[in-house]
Amino acid sequence: MATYTPEQLERRNNSKWTLVQAVLAPLQFLMFIISFSLVVRYLFTGEGYVLANVTVLIKISLLWLITITGMIWEKEIFGHWFLAPQFFWEDVGNAVAMLTHNLYFLAQWLGWSERSVMLLMVVAYSTYMVNCGQFIMKGLQARKQRQETEALQPATMTQSK
Repeated sequence: MATYTPEQLERRNNSKWTLVQAVLAPLQFLMFIISFSLVVRYLFTGEGYVLANVTVLIKISLLWLITITGMIWEKEIFGHWFLAPQFFWEDVGNAVAMLTHNLYFLAQWLGWSERSVMLLMVVAYSTYMVNCGQFIMKGLQARKQRQETEALQPATMTQSK
């Protein structure tokens, strides 16, 4: 199944939310690398818990931001706020990542040990990486679709002359 119909592709290309997603995705990934590094550093050395927590909170905030703006994007392009057929599995992966990331707040509220909270974040970050991979694959699929469409256009235009 093609990722986009021609009409959806045009809406995607003209949407300001496409640019927002294109900015937020690498920003979130950069924050993931920083935060993951600090979480692992804490787990190995026992140092830097406060800094690791600050980065976890920033990472969770960015995840919420990209999810909310992604839902607006999805509604604009596909007419669904969430779980559009074209992005169903990516949205399921995002929901799992959101759940695991937000378990951080429950763990803190329940008074889990510092180490347990950081181990939870390793699990949460693992779900993020799976979801990130899903979106990269979807992006590559969309790029291939765009290239195939562009390759057909000159041939179609030549035949119609």
